[in-house]
Amino acid sequence: MREYSIRTDAREQMLDITSRVAEAVRDMEIVHGMAVIYSPHTTAGVTVNENADPDVARDILETLRRLVPRDAGFQHREGNADAHVKASLMGSSASIPIADGRLVLGRWQGVYFCEFDGPRNRRFVVRVVAS
Repeated sequence: MREYSIRTDAREQMLDITSRVAEAVRDMEIVHGMAVIYSPHTTAGVTVNENADPDVARDILETLRRLVPRDAGFQHREGNADAHVKASLMGSSASIPIADGRLVLGRWQGVYFCEFDGPRNRRFVVRVVAS
């Protein structure tokens, strides 16, 4: 298992962590198996989506802002209730198959760390299981 630190610089942000996840798989020398990427934060998540066009990440964040506005009258009074909801919608982990020592991602896919309550120092975990 590998743990990585990451610094976000905006309240809401999607950071491409594909290269770090691929590095973990290479370093662990797993030929076939599964990589699980996990965020241990209640206001951040992990997802797999297109990484060829940065407008996709911007569109996702903008859609989440419209779906879950920051000022929607939440009961949670810390001022970040929207971040908790967005993180739950996005999910706290992603699982990606490994074949021949490489992540099995589609041509345009990448792995993203999703920040909804930044900027902050965060971390994510990559756990690789051999099959």
